Amino acid sequence: MNSDSHGIVRALLALQEEVGWLPPDRLESLASELRVPMHNLESVSTFYTHFRREPAAGAQVEVCRDLSCRMAGAESACASLLDIAAERADSPEALEITEVSCLGRCDLAPAVALGDRVLSALNPEEILAAADANRRDAILRPKRSWPAADPYSKVAAAPSHGWDDYQVLRDVLAGTREAPVAALNAAGLRGMGGAGFPTARKWSLVAAEPASPKYVICNADESEPGTFKDRELLHDLPHLVIEGMAIGAYCIGASKGIVFIRHEYGAERESLEEAIAHARAAGMLGEGVFGSDFNFEIEVFVSPGGYILGEETALLECIEGRRGEPRNKPPFPGNAGLFGQPTLINNVETFVHTVSIVGQGAEWWNALGCEGFAGHKFISVSGDVASPGVGLYPMGLPLSEILQAHGGMKNDAEVLAIAPGGASSNFLGPEALDLALDFDALAAGGSMLGSGAAVFLAEGRNLLDVGLSITRFFRNESCGKCVPCRMGSEKAVSMIEKAGRISAEDETLLRSLHETMAQTSICGLGQVALGPLLSILSRFPEAGANLSGDSVK
Repeated sequence: MNSDSHGIVRALLALQEEVGWLPPDRLESLASELRVPMHNLESVSTFYTHFRREPAAGAQVEVCRDLSCRMAGAESACASLLDIAAERADSPEALEITEVSCLGRCDLAPAVALGDRVLSALNPEEILAAADANRRDAILRPKRSWPAADPYSKVAAAPSHGWDDYQVLRDVLAGTREAPVAALNAAGLRGMGGAGFPTARKWSLVAAEPASPKYVICNADESEPGTFKDRELLHDLPHLVIEGMAIGAYCIGASKGIVFIRHEYGAERESLEEAIAHARAAGMLGEGVFGSDFNFEIEVFVSPGGYILGEETALLECIEGRRGEPRNKPPFPGNAGLFGQPTLINNVETFVHTVSIVGQGAEWWNALGCEGFAGHKFISVSGDVASPGVGLYPMGLPLSEILQAHGGMKNDAEVLAIAPGGASSNFLGPEALDLALDFDALAAGGSMLGSGAAVFLAEGRNLLDVGLSITRFFRNESCGKCVPCRMGSEKAVSMIEKAGRISAEDETLLRSLHETMAQTSICGLGQVALGPLLSILSRFPEAGANLSGDSVK
């Protein structure tokens, strides 16, 4: 792999880890060391919000401002922390409070990050203690509240072998490269990252490409508000991610793999790296995997941050050492991806299910779903629910049963609205509780399964505030490459903030903006940026009347 081509981002991350920011003189030295023009480092370091171009004013406290955290009181918690920071200004105990996009800790909402440590914003004493101690502890993992028996048992034990010996991969290597793809096709597995593209078709397309070398990439950069299931899989089932990537590599003829993981997932990265070391020691990575003629190696690439990097071509741009801006398509990554070579990209959950299906077969997978549905899916559940968390549910299960599995609504409140597929999905009313967990069923209901994140809103919740919060997120995370996306999202936010409501005239303008952005944006961010807000206005016409007045506690 051409490491020089993606050395820029790694070098910048290492420098910031060492110094705490990116001093100009060190950047000049780094440019000389990497033998790249200084403007390359300037371009990259000013694009990604994780990179600091000035030293911090004190211990850095990052407060999540997005959907689930905002609903849980992040705004008032941030205000309290800012008051404390003002009292500590110019002292050794100084704090720098910054609002940031989703931290992937929606089950701990409202979440605050101090380096690799994530805490609840509702506990300022603990935050101050951690900041004053100036520690970089491992991430504090929230207590898990699984809705039923350990949901991993069905996945981890599915191949009927101990994962320690990677028996599914051993069996695959003894057969043809086409056999696993046939199993995935018979099971009808679709990508679990949001797009839902048929997995077998994607693998077949990349396998058919004659160019070499080829690459396999696991997209572990989940950054959409409400979505955190892949975080748990990376921490608890990293061996299945690795084995799934190896099976994919064998099928398409690749020898190199990359796990692209968000920088906020420190504990998950450690778990993954330990599993990679174990796999290498067991002989399932490296030259001649398990004595075969198949060679495969995996490396971990840490993302410098940004929701846009979940878009696969923006992810490729980042790895290659450039600004994470989506590419025009075609060509698609399967034809010309990393370094212009055929590249297979799937998300964490897709690779995990791959191992189970290949190990147990399509008939086993199809029997997991409710009557008429096949398979199962991990779902992140957050919002106004009693027990936020991740659960593994049969496809076809009504959303009402998923809600009940998480303790129902807080304080036995009534459901007002549901975003069944994360922040980019359209909001539905309480009648959606009868809808089945399924790609097609949710699409027919007017929304989508999306990233596998169900966010439940209670009666009394100000829906315009919720919709504006999501629109702000997309505005903040727009890479700026597409003028309609950059300007349209800013126009929508500023218009609502200024008026404090949405009039009929404003709604007409918003719908016109949405149509333009949907037709002209290169990637999905601009195409859906106003969709959730407009779905609220369509299903809840009264929602646009007032931006204030949320009564949910």
